[in-house]
Amino acid sequence: MQENQRIHTTKTSDNKPELNWFRELLLIGIFYAVYSWVRNQFGSATVDPETALRNAGHMIDLERFFGLYIEADIQSWFQGLDLFLRFWNIFYGTLHFAITLGALLYLYFRQPHAYPRWRTIGLTTTGLALIGFATYPLMPPRLLGNCGAYGACLNNSPFVDTVAELGGLWSFDSGMMENLSNQYAAMPSLHFAWAFWSYLALKPYLQRRISRVALAMYPACTLFAIVVTANHYWIDAVGGGVILWAGYWIGNRLQKWAETQAPTKWQTPHI
Repeated sequence: MQENQRIHTTKTSDNKPELNWFRELLLIGIFYAVYSWVRNQFGSATVDPETALRNAGHMIDLERFFGLYIEADIQSWFQGLDLFLRFWNIFYGTLHFAITLGALLYLYFRQPHAYPRWRTIGLTTTGLALIGFATYPLMPPRLLGNCGAYGACLNNSPFVDTVAELGGLWSFDSGMMENLSNQYAAMPSLHFAWAFWSYLALKPYLQRRISRVALAMYPACTLFAIVVTANHYWIDAVGGGVILWAGYWIGNRLQKWAETQAPTKWQTPHI
């Protein structure tokens, strides 16, 4: 009888993660601020354009080796379609933020069990991109014919900087953007990595066929956008896929470790 009346302290079986919106906002905000600062310390701010051009030559040679140096041809097919290209300028400049943020918010509010894992994978992937930006500054196609401070001024460049020529919501040539951004942060393509991250994170939870098709098209559309606007070589997207794979592997293990370090919750049941 006394044993039955004894109060026991037991673990809860509640697996629902304790998410705190302020902590998450602070974590992501600080991470992105540090990422942006580190990203912009390397590349166009400190690197000679000759180095970035030499690396661009390596990428072009590699694509030619595979018989797939096709960026200039793809862009040439759409020259003269100003509204079409302006749309892709806006797509390139906005959706990688909007869709990625939307995916995070959806997971946070609708799939809280999945949110910590995919947040950690996304942050890890983004952090890994810094390795490429710091060690391999790469002049994007749009700068090969550019005669500004960061361009190569090649007379025979077949590429057009569509944002500079046709406009978008912003331009790398604007004073503040030109000085603050890393013009050579092209390898890997974080645009593509974030797009594929969004696809993987959201795919299990979309039930409607049209939503699943649209989601599947998003990474492909991102690949098209980065090429047709001359902001990337297609091989940069391969680099984006590599860091996403590494981020997935490392991020999963980091999250599992973090969960083992979380304090155990206890409760005292009613007698």
